[in-house]
Amino acid sequence: MSREYVGIDLHRRRSVIVRKNADGELLSKTRIVNDPEEMIRAVAAAGPEPEVVLEATFGWYWAADLLAELGAHVHLAHPLGNNWGNRRVKNDERDANDLVDLLRLGRLSEAWIAPPEIRELRELVRYRAKLVRLRSGLKAQVHAVMGKHGVLPTRVDMFGLGGTAQLNALDLPGGYAWRLKSLRDLIGVYDKEVARLDKTIAAQMRNDRGYRAIQAIDGVGPVLGAVMVAEIGDITRFPSPDRLCSWAGLTPKHRESDTKVRRGSISKQGSRLAERRGRNVAKIAAARKLLTLVFYGLRDGEIRCLANPARG
Repeated sequence: MSREYVGIDLHRRRSVIVRKNADGELLSKTRIVNDPEEMIRAVAAAGPEPEVVLEATFGWYWAADLLAELGAHVHLAHPLGNNWGNRRVKNDERDANDLVDLLRLGRLSEAWIAPPEIRELRELVRYRAKLVRLRSGLKAQVHAVMGKHGVLPTRVDMFGLGGTAQLNALDLPGGYAWRLKSLRDLIGVYDKEVARLDKTIAAQMRNDRGYRAIQAIDGVGPVLGAVMVAEIGDITRFPSPDRLCSWAGLTPKHRESDTKVRRGSISKQGSRLAERRGRNVAKIAAARKLLTLVFYGLRDGEIRCLANPARG
């Protein structure tokens, strides 16, 4: 029996499943409610160990794990790596068809399927980042309330000891005072949750050699170290530091056709590591050096000295 190929256009509530053989012949097309039993039934029709592809979109974890347990060879389509082009017709059936054809023809740009333990760590570090952003928004509102009354901050950090004293001494009209107190109470709640997350992440990472090693790099502490471990995942999937930098979006775009070669700005198509790096060449060079050190730290459990010793 020839191997069959399955493309799944996965959504929150419903999905479309297209099944084809190696020659591209359509064998079935099914729309299901996102229920594990329905998905198992639809994919099981493809026989043992089918090649299955779904896109790395909302809530793909459960489907990928379910299909792997079923014995399928699961592929995760990279959302940006597969350029669908400006299609005149776009719908769920067309998306599922395109996915299965890219897989069948060997043209699929794949994303890494992180194991459950890495996904769990990502959940923690990404949630921490979300809480910090929300807390920053609350702090900005405190400054806005102060600005409405012409009150200038006496400290750079208005939420440290000196800034807290100034906030305590403010005498504002009722509605503004109420809002300020509410904001400060909420900031306190976020502070506690962030601190709890820091302890949880540290406990989970305490036996990770790579995590401990990369904290020897200037500027990398427990929080950034955890982000790097979570987002990079298995370092052995990168054969070299250059490949890691490419994944992080710190390499230039390359366009080549006939005798013309054009190299543009960095792609910024990696994970969160390349966010807000900007276009400054010095910053990009520093980021690449940092990731090179991180590569060896995660791989070897120690930081390799890359600079050649000076010769007398």
